[in-house]
Amino acid sequence: MRRPYKIMLQALIPVIIVASVTGLLMNYHSLQLTKDEIAAFQKRLLDVKRTGLRSYVSLAQASIFNTISANHSLGRSNGDDKRVKDRALHILNSFKVDRDAGIFVFDFDGNILVQPRQPDQIGISRSKLRESKDSSGVSVLRHFIRRARRGGGFEHHGWKDPKTGKPADWLSYVVSVDNWRWVLGASINIDDISEHIRSAEAVTATRFRENAVVIGAMTVNAVIIIVVAAMFFGLQERREANRKLKELTHRIVDTQEEERGRVARELHDGISQVLVSVKYALELARLRADQKSEEVGGAIDTGAKRLDTAIREVRRISRDLRPHILDDLGMSPALESLASEFSERTGIEVNISTIPFRRSLPRDAKTTLFRVAQEALTNIERHAHASRVTIALEVTRRGIEMKIADDGHGFGANRYDANNRSVGGLGLRNMKERLAYHNGEFDVISSMSGTTIVARLPRSLLTGPTGPAKSEDLSYDETKQAENQSLAG
Repeated sequence: MRRPYKIMLQALIPVIIVASVTGLLMNYHSLQLTKDEIAAFQKRLLDVKRTGLRSYVSLAQASIFNTISANHSLGRSNGDDKRVKDRALHILNSFKVDRDAGIFVFDFDGNILVQPRQPDQIGISRSKLRESKDSSGVSVLRHFIRRARRGGGFEHHGWKDPKTGKPADWLSYVVSVDNWRWVLGASINIDDISEHIRSAEAVTATRFRENAVVIGAMTVNAVIIIVVAAMFFGLQERREANRKLKELTHRIVDTQEEERGRVARELHDGISQVLVSVKYALELARLRADQKSEEVGGAIDTGAKRLDTAIREVRRISRDLRPHILDDLGMSPALESLASEFSERTGIEVNISTIPFRRSLPRDAKTTLFRVAQEALTNIERHAHASRVTIALEVTRRGIEMKIADDGHGFGANRYDANNRSVGGLGLRNMKERLAYHNGEFDVISSMSGTTIVARLPRSLLTGPTGPAKSEDLSYDETKQAENQSLAG
């Protein structure tokens, strides 16, 4: 997967997770809060209904008590007189209550005595008691009688609405009139409470949907922004990669052309001229041979010496292009050969210090270190004006490290930034890019008293019969033979 898409995916997953968790938590807490509010609202409404029912029953009890008291004040019979009961029932039948409420009275035998909203039920006998059930099949009258004998209380039950004839929810409050064996109560329709609750629940559901839509819209917008940003940065990264690729291509072409030009100059200025002189020596020897001169041998010797010079030049150019000693003998002999040839050509003293180790380096890693050393010596020859160079190759805890130091004239530190990018010549960039291919590091420390180049490769590149080397495998040898055997290709 390409890097922009990885970044986009890594950004999208947390956003979606956070949005989902936030939405769930918000809906959960909102639901709990709404349930609590609805329960409190329902309790307040029921408390109002209960207070009203208690008031109706209290007024009815007061009416009965006043009727009995008036009968006694007139010197009539006791409270069990049928006329007193009839008077009380008449008063209760005409009792005015809320339009959704009603007063009812029936005796302990189940005979309905007062039912203003359903007068047709007055006088129903005990044989009909079992038929007096609510919509769920519960005997309402039996519950009322049982509740009244226990001291009274509230009953929540279902019953038909006298107005509509449809099942409805009712709340009743009943007490007993023990002297007359009556059950006195008041009931009120609480469908309006249920309607309020359903309305509140509908509002809650609507709010939940709106919250879900808002959170979903925010999530979609965030996803769109992330996708657009990822596409934008991906496009920018691709453009930057294309630009770097073009620069690299130009640098490769420039390097190839520079190398071809160098080889062409060396062939023309070195081998070509030597071969021309060999040709002239051979022609001179042929001419003297035709003249039977005694100097023919000297001309042949001169041509042979110049031919040896050409052979050495060919070997030098071949070594510069690909040092076979690096593949045949190893890193240290290749560096020594490079240093020896450099000292012979430039007169600059080169000291080499290596610490051999048992594990071997891959061929391309050895080539990288050799090319870094070769490029560094070339830069020293061209620019440093140094008199002494030190090359040190060792294994440290940070990796395989090669230091190349000279005592020549350094260059400004602002020409090269090891952490960012090179602003120096092509050689420094080539060294850095070669090491970066192996995940290596490249540092330059330069001052007016000299320059030190540090090339470092990871320790994981050290390989052996069992694979990548571990820290305990990096024990050192003492002899040159061990180094040549371990670093051989």
